[in-house]
Amino acid sequence: EVKLVESGGGLVQAGGSLRLSCAASGFTHDAYAMGWFRQAPGKARERIACIDSESGRQHYAASVKGRFTIFLDSLEMNNLKPEDTAVYFCTSGGDCADVDRYWGQGTQVTVSS
Repeated sequence: EVKLVESGGGLVQAGGSLRLSCAASGFTHDAYAMGWFRQAPGKARERIACIDSESGRQHYAASVKGRFTIFLDSLEMNNLKPEDTAVYFCTSGGDCADVDRYWGQGTQVTVSS
């Protein structure tokens, strides 16, 4: 069973940085993908980043490109904006096409203006 546990959320001022970590266990294949989704109150869940473990290829939503960097075990967030406030979820799957197969419990990120 794949288990994902996020950490590192919190309160930060606009323009600041945070690094979210994702502790993963239970993978049965060497090839996998890790992703991050977020959901703000009253808004649809948004996929923001994905990384493929084999190729290292990264994909980003336009809303975070250039500010966020995904690693296999974390998400670095820079130049945070109030609109980045959301619950952030670590996810995984076989590749970026099904990176929403497994989910962590989520961690809150709040960006104050």
